[in-house]
Amino acid sequence: MSSDDFGFEEYQRLAQSTAVYPGQGDEEIAAYPALGLAGESGEVCEKIKKAIRDDGGRISEERRRQLKKELGDVLWYVAALCTELDLSMDEVARANVEKLASRKRRGVLKGDGDLR
Repeated sequence: MSSDDFGFEEYQRLAQSTAVYPGQGDEEIAAYPALGLAGESGEVCEKIKKAIRDDGGRISEERRRQLKKELGDVLWYVAALCTELDLSMDEVARANVEKLASRKRRGVLKGDGDLR
C-alpha cells in the first residue's frame, strides 16, 4: 500500500479490523474507546511534560519515536470512537477544518466556547 492511497477512510477501515473490546457495537455510549482516547492522549501529554522537565522543552529523537507510537494509539481510538458513533473520520476531519476556517474568516480563532 502506497502512502498516496492511505487516508482517513482507509485507516478507519483497517483500525476497525483490529478492534476487539467490551461492548463493541452494542452500547448507546461508546465508553471503551472514549476512555482509551483519554488515556492515550494523557500519555502523549506525559511525554511532552517530561521533555519540558528533563530536556528543556526539546524533543529528542527517542522522545519523537515514543510520541509517534502514542499518537498512533490516539488515532486508533479516534477511529474506534468514530466507528462506534457511525461517523467517518473523513467527515469529522472535513467538518473540523471547515469550522476552523470559518472562525479564521470571522476573526474568532482566539477565545472561548464551541459556538463562536
